[in-house]
Amino acid sequence: MSAQDAAPEIGEIIEATSTGNVKAEDLEMLGQIEKKVRWLSSWTIHNANHLRPKRDGIKVGGHQASCASMTTLMTALYFNVLRPQDRVAVKPHASPVFHAINYLFGRQTKEKLENFRSFGGAQSYPSRTKDGDQVDFSTGSVGLGAAVTNFAALTQDYLRYKDMLPKGEKPGRMVALVGDAELDEGNIYEALLDTWKHDIRNVWWVIDYNRQSLDGMIDAHLFRVIGRFFRAVGWNVITIKYGRKLHDAFAKPGGKSLKKWLNDAPNDIYSALTFQGGGAWRKQILSDMPGDNALVSLLGDYDDDALHDLMTNLGGHCMEAVLNAFDAVPNDKPTVFIAYTVKGYATPLQGHKDNHAGLMNIPQMDAFKLQNKIADGQEWDMAAGLDVSAERVRDYIANAPFNDRAPRHKMAEVIAIPEMPYARVETSSTQEVFGKILNELAKMKDSDLSDRIVTTSPDVTVSTNLGGFVNQRGLFGREELADEFRERKVPSAQKWIRSPQGQHVELGIAENNLFLNLAALGLSHSLFGQRLFPIGTLYDPFIARGLDALNYACYQDARFMVVATPSGITLAPEGGAHQSISTPMIGMGQPGLTSFEPSFGDELATIMGWSFDHLQAPKGGSVYLRLSTKPLAQPERDLSDATKSEIVSGGYWLREPGKDCKMVIAYCGAMAPEAIVAWEKLSEDHPGLGLLAVTSTDRLYNEWQDLERARLEGKAKGEMSHVENLLKPLASDARLVTVIDGHPAALAWLGSVRGHAVAPLGVNGFGQCGDSIALYDHYQIGTDAILRAARRWD
Repeated sequence: MSAQDAAPEIGEIIEATSTGNVKAEDLEMLGQIEKKVRWLSSWTIHNANHLRPKRDGIKVGGHQASCASMTTLMTALYFNVLRPQDRVAVKPHASPVFHAINYLFGRQTKEKLENFRSFGGAQSYPSRTKDGDQVDFSTGSVGLGAAVTNFAALTQDYLRYKDMLPKGEKPGRMVALVGDAELDEGNIYEALLDTWKHDIRNVWWVIDYNRQSLDGMIDAHLFRVIGRFFRAVGWNVITIKYGRKLHDAFAKPGGKSLKKWLNDAPNDIYSALTFQGGGAWRKQILSDMPGDNALVSLLGDYDDDALHDLMTNLGGHCMEAVLNAFDAVPNDKPTVFIAYTVKGYATPLQGHKDNHAGLMNIPQMDAFKLQNKIADGQEWDMAAGLDVSAERVRDYIANAPFNDRAPRHKMAEVIAIPEMPYARVETSSTQEVFGKILNELAKMKDSDLSDRIVTTSPDVTVSTNLGGFVNQRGLFGREELADEFRERKVPSAQKWIRSPQGQHVELGIAENNLFLNLAALGLSHSLFGQRLFPIGTLYDPFIARGLDALNYACYQDARFMVVATPSGITLAPEGGAHQSISTPMIGMGQPGLTSFEPSFGDELATIMGWSFDHLQAPKGGSVYLRLSTKPLAQPERDLSDATKSEIVSGGYWLREPGKDCKMVIAYCGAMAPEAIVAWEKLSEDHPGLGLLAVTSTDRLYNEWQDLERARLEGKAKGEMSHVENLLKPLASDARLVTVIDGHPAALAWLGSVRGHAVAPLGVNGFGQCGDSIALYDHYQIGTDAILRAARRWD
């Protein structure tokens, strides 16, 4: 079978209608709940902007119009369609709708809603770490929340095919609620293409197709492009365009003309008429289609208010059409719903081109309150203004399939971490040692750690030394696929067999997808109750390509190890585009990510062992290893427990400073040989010269800063950070020479700890081709530069 024959079939295209088997009781109750959800979301934003005191005078915001376009869709999903195992990434600007729904479920408090976008209140965009158990996926950085659902589905498949999920439980649907303007984000299409290759299942994307973005209207033909693209990557496409009232009108004399006018109406004209309402609809339609007596008669059956209600009865606001669309999904293939909606639906803001950041003023809110039959003092009441009893509403909400009251965030067992299988060789690089450690872990039988490691890489698996692990553990795929080179006895170092048992997820060249995949895999313990140890590799300079997705993954508290190699200008012949400069600063500055840059193999083994524990710790996080291809002579030593502790704390003395030490050389990573040679040449003239190995600028700096903040609050009296203890033996007038194959600021701060003078050496310009000797000399980070910097003070 050819690769093309094995590809997923093109998805179906379906237009949802208002006819189906929806129960009358569901329509009645969901209609009432939708009305309440729209009110609560609008009131939450209004309260934050107009009623809560503003201490700083800055607008709070909250996107009332973007909320209103989603209320029907989200009400249908949460109160009727979703099951407990389903996971949802909510459109960022619909956050208040999400909070209102959870308020009705009893998962959100009135106090949190009253403090929306305030310190400690409900968050502006759904946040796993700050909104707590309610949130499946954090959103906010547009496009990423949608795309992560694809990788969550891939993670679910990975676990299912390894029998790590409960027997008999239907797979959860990974649901993304997507704004149409989010489809401008390039990472959307990278994710669709890469996950198509893995034939993902059980993914729904619901597009809020309100055709308005922040700055203007969406292109009139975007829906066609959306449908074609999703179908091309094997998705079902279900369009929810018109509601029951419009379908009924289309069936009457003049209805075909009305439908033609709607289909042909430019988005900007439709939106403007939606805002104008009343007679504006009638005037425009009859002006555009003169002489159509049947159409004139049809429109004459409606007064201005009724005509406005009819013309805004799009599918995304018709509960019957929405429920039928969700019921029409033909299989478990990924499905996208293009739901036509009105931005600002049923509010005074509807349709206006400036409504994205617009807020109802006080008179408008008073009118909206009257429209919703809410009396003063009843704004937060769960049943006020509804046409059914509070008891019926509560019973319906309590019996919603999604509302099982179980925690949304699951717990997974802690896995015991063995000592890393490190065997010293005379000369090696940290990248090589990393590959060998993983290779040895892969060979371990009946090892919980080894069985739960899952590696992934954006098409640089071999060049980042993951090949040995993949040879042992195989590629993951839904179907068995033999290695044709091996079958044909063609010599190759790579013996890669694809199967459901494989433990490596290969990706295309898209770093955003790498970090989204790591995010999903790194949340498996919380989403699915099963612990995985995701390890992703990429070239260090290309962290910047996926930085938004990396930040997104860390913001969710996903747990993974990212191994970036090779790094720095040490990758000399490759040239500037492949040489990283600022990545040490990224490692120091990224919350939720602890970065290390070891020099030697035994340091790396120690750090990796600590990292696997850190990935599981309640207050742990993810880990970033900045490695090198530079071969170094490996020290012949047995690390003591004390030295191992110092290595993972960020640094240790490779050569202890003498009494009243006047000078120190501090180095990081690949610069160890140059620093050691410089130390040897200077030590005779500078007795007591210290040589400081910095294994983590991140841990040293951030522990020191955390302690400094505690001191400002009058806490942590008498406590000392690790870096303060390291530098304590130095004389007050001691001088530091720091060197790193990266930006010099990553180490220059060391002088601030105890007030020492610093000569920081590093790279602050674009790299270029050459050998390492020439480049070290040009960028002044080699041995001669270290000596010059040290002797400058002589």
